[in-house]
Amino acid sequence: MKKILSILLAAVIITLSFAACNRNDNGITVIRYLNFKPEIAPAYEKIADAYEKETGVRVIIDTAANNTYEQTLTAKMATAEAPTLFQINGPKGYANWKDYCADLTDSELYKHLTDKALAIKSDGKVYGIPYVVEGYGIIYNSEITDKYFTLPEKATEIDSMDEIDSFEKLKAVVEDMQKNKEKLGIDGVFASTSLKTGEDWRWQTHLANIPLYYEFKSKNTDLTSDATKTIDFTFSKNYRNIFDLYINNSTVSPKQLGTKIVEDSMAEFALGKCAMVQNGNWAWEQINGIEGNKVKSQNIKYLPIYTGVEGEEKQGLCIGTENYICVNSKADEKEQQAAKDFIYWMYSSDAGKKYVTEDLGFIAPFDTFDDSEKPDDPLAQEIIRWMEKDEITTIDWNFTIFPSQNFKEDFGSALLQYAQGTKDWNYVEKTVVDKWKSESEAAQ
Repeated sequence: MKKILSILLAAVIITLSFAACNRNDNGITVIRYLNFKPEIAPAYEKIADAYEKETGVRVIIDTAANNTYEQTLTAKMATAEAPTLFQINGPKGYANWKDYCADLTDSELYKHLTDKALAIKSDGKVYGIPYVVEGYGIIYNSEITDKYFTLPEKATEIDSMDEIDSFEKLKAVVEDMQKNKEKLGIDGVFASTSLKTGEDWRWQTHLANIPLYYEFKSKNTDLTSDATKTIDFTFSKNYRNIFDLYINNSTVSPKQLGTKIVEDSMAEFALGKCAMVQNGNWAWEQINGIEGNKVKSQNIKYLPIYTGVEGEEKQGLCIGTENYICVNSKADEKEQQAAKDFIYWMYSSDAGKKYVTEDLGFIAPFDTFDDSEKPDDPLAQEIIRWMEKDEITTIDWNFTIFPSQNFKEDFGSALLQYAQGTKDWNYVEKTVVDKWKSESEAAQ
């Protein structure tokens, strides 16, 4: 009997200890945050310490090891150390964790989201809020494009990059610039399209996102549903439009693209050998770090990736994230509110915003940040400028639902064969449709 009582007493103590660990500590409110990126864990620890000193609320930072976030989240959700704040990577992530995602529609953080279309929603309610965004598009050197617009020989009636709002206009300018490349002092308008295996992610993921965004939009597809298991590649011709423009007006012949890597194309841009390159705002450090860089920061601008889709005059950059903050709906209401208060403090208070910008280095998608609190690099500033444009529609990051890495690699291989002339475009289309279906089925 004594042994039984001892065991029962120990169980009660352990249970109460777990509860106290997650819910309070001598009356102190405690919340847990499961962080996605190990490299920024020290910054979050610093933020948590500052927040506790200011508010008395303890924030415990748990960090998943690289590439183990989903497994870690699954394991912790079943324990007393379940996170109060956690992350999902997009619509598919929400589909997996919707039973744990609290309604954030009336939260202060959501009210200040600059582009509310970026939030994860279901039935009109908000369940995931992006806390950092990145973007990509066509980066161009305005010093070179401005020089083109002053050429007496130019064959277009377009006089500024600001006038380009469609594929038709972009194509006219690019092809005429290519004809005048010697006068402009460049080897080609676009940097080389990196199609070497492992270096083709800008095309089989980022560029591929655009036609699939329009396909899902035209079909009103629920991205959290099984409707994404097959695609028709409806906007295949639009993808081909821009891909052909890239490879046929480049610094190198299409037959050489299988040897090219991302670093090659970014170096070509930095050294002034081309006027344009497709990439994201993360490319600034790479451009700026190239020895002999000739591109001045004030001349680095962004243009949307136009493909000839109807209504693209109102299209913006591809802006999104794989980082959405969620509040655990299974936590008690006090904890949930404490979690909402913490993330709002991070993105609204002077101290919090400084940590976000300087320690975490985020482009924060909230109107609580003024110009002096925004990142210094020119590409990040361009992302923010496009986000703040009126009547411009951002292209969502739907590549988070691509079925597998194998699909992307097969797509990239087909693109290389097309560029080298060994396969036609029908082969690319068939590869995309068939591989999407087979990889979706294999993932079940």
